[in-house]
Amino acid sequence: MRGRIRGVSTQPRRQPVRQPVRAPELVGRGWLNTDGPLRLADLRGRFALLDFWTFCCVNCLHVLDELRPVEAAYAEELVVIGVHSPKFVHEADPVALAAAVERYGVHHPVLDDPELVTWQAYTARAWPTLVLVDPEGYVVAQYAGEGHAHAISALLADLVPQHRERGTLQPGDSPYVPPVVEPSDLRFPASAVPLPGGAAGGGVLVADAGHDQVVELSADGEVVRRLGGFREPNGLCLLPADVAVAVGYDVVVADTVGHRLAGLRLEDGSVRTLAGDGQQWMPGDGVERLSSPWDVAWWGDRVWVAMAGIHQLWTFDPLTGAVEVAAGTTNEGLLDGPLEEAWFAQTSRLAPDGDRLWLADSETSSLRYVSSVDRAVHTVVGSGLFEFGFQDGPAGQALLQHPLGVTVLPDGSVAVCDTYNGAVRRYDPATGSVGTLAEGLAEPSAAYVDPAEPAVLVVVESTAHRLTPVPLGGVVKVDGFAHSTQRPVTPVAASLSLTITFTPPPGQKVDDRFGPPSQLVVESTPPGLIRSGGGRDTALTRVLELDPHAGEGVLHVAARAASCDADGGEGAACRMHQQDWGIPVRISPDGPGELVLPLGGV
Repeated sequence: MRGRIRGVSTQPRRQPVRQPVRAPELVGRGWLNTDGPLRLADLRGRFALLDFWTFCCVNCLHVLDELRPVEAAYAEELVVIGVHSPKFVHEADPVALAAAVERYGVHHPVLDDPELVTWQAYTARAWPTLVLVDPEGYVVAQYAGEGHAHAISALLADLVPQHRERGTLQPGDSPYVPPVVEPSDLRFPASAVPLPGGAAGGGVLVADAGHDQVVELSADGEVVRRLGGFREPNGLCLLPADVAVAVGYDVVVADTVGHRLAGLRLEDGSVRTLAGDGQQWMPGDGVERLSSPWDVAWWGDRVWVAMAGIHQLWTFDPLTGAVEVAAGTTNEGLLDGPLEEAWFAQTSRLAPDGDRLWLADSETSSLRYVSSVDRAVHTVVGSGLFEFGFQDGPAGQALLQHPLGVTVLPDGSVAVCDTYNGAVRRYDPATGSVGTLAEGLAEPSAAYVDPAEPAVLVVVESTAHRLTPVPLGGVVKVDGFAHSTQRPVTPVAASLSLTITFTPPPGQKVDDRFGPPSQLVVESTPPGLIRSGGGRDTALTRVLELDPHAGEGVLHVAARAASCDADGGEGAACRMHQQDWGIPVRISPDGPGELVLPLGGV
């Protein structure tokens, strides 16, 4: 088994048997990757797998990759439908969605659901959520989070022969129609670093994620060479010259979809794996596996890694090859404090500055830093997973929207690529205020100060497929806005029974021979929302006593459950199922006294 959960043995609660539920119709603003609107009636005779996702969510991107083998294995019997239900305002822009569908190689039809109509009809509560509909139009299974591809495949292996025998299965062609892609030198570049002058020519290295390459550009922007062997690289770190000589490579690459760190030697373009085995880290794994490393930066005496897939910071020592977890618990959220206790949320870019390592936490729309003085995490801008916007002013009141980039400027201030606002913002530590340097950019995701012109910031405009110079002297007045994620608030009673439902996939069973097979962690924002029942335990049921005076808040729920092959004996293959939920709640005297969250199963 890849992960074992220790503690008091408690069996996960299985879902009760219910009457078949007719799948609600697919309703939204429009469709991508297909010739016309699709109705459930058009899919009758085949299985439909609905993937509720949003393109900011790294877990959703993991699921896109997990599902590819299932799509291929059941190409005639199964139609995967992406239902894009946005979290951020920018994600509701149809142009931005079309770019994301291309960027992430989505090879199935996508329903644009900006008002969360279909999301609510299927009672989805988490990104991602997967719902399997059978050839007769009935919901047969629902899963939350990632890691369920094997369960879906096992269920299809059971159900496909049944429906074939009954005559209700009618295999057909996929309704997928690929988009037209215009060629360009760069494709969804993620970051860039200037190369030293002299023999290297003072060019630029670009993490060209859309081409799965690292591209070297000359000083005048021409392509010098393309270096392959990557899968959506997002981050680049030039090693100090003496370290590069000692280890035999010059650049550490965050090879995001490859789940590894790669070493790039500029002299001959050779690439070697430094950390990670290409498989995504799952609970119970050690540091031999990584999970969507997004950025890398040299700070202190080693490389720091933004491990976006599991909301942590790791380190890598090029001289020894040692990989270590440096900060974070794997819980997603915004919580300051000692490194080992802090919560992060898809850290996407790092920028060292003396005794501080600045970071952009995209999912909490925050600017934060790690201090080497007190070995703690501090937040400058941002307040949580659901609050964002576009506001200047005192840092405690300023708002960002899913920032992906951070750069230290020559005067000691910090530039933030405020990605979903299409802007470059500036935080001034001296005044504690935030202003705007530029707006109208196409998903700026990273930036660097031009070595030849220190008054110019070169910005990576990802969806414009280019690098753009931005003067540092200007200040832009903006008409700001504040926003909270549009997910519906759930009314609940002050005494709340929380149940996580889980059914093992066909051919597997819950196995507690090596310890409890499940774990449930419940916390809240604000912390005082929960009077009792919070914390960590192994049971997937919990009674929470909430403070009625708190009014509203967010329940942070993290659940895991393991299942193993039913007949495998000691050599049984085991799988971990996991999901984090952030549930906005409102305490009401008339609110339901039970909250049921499906982790996975029929």
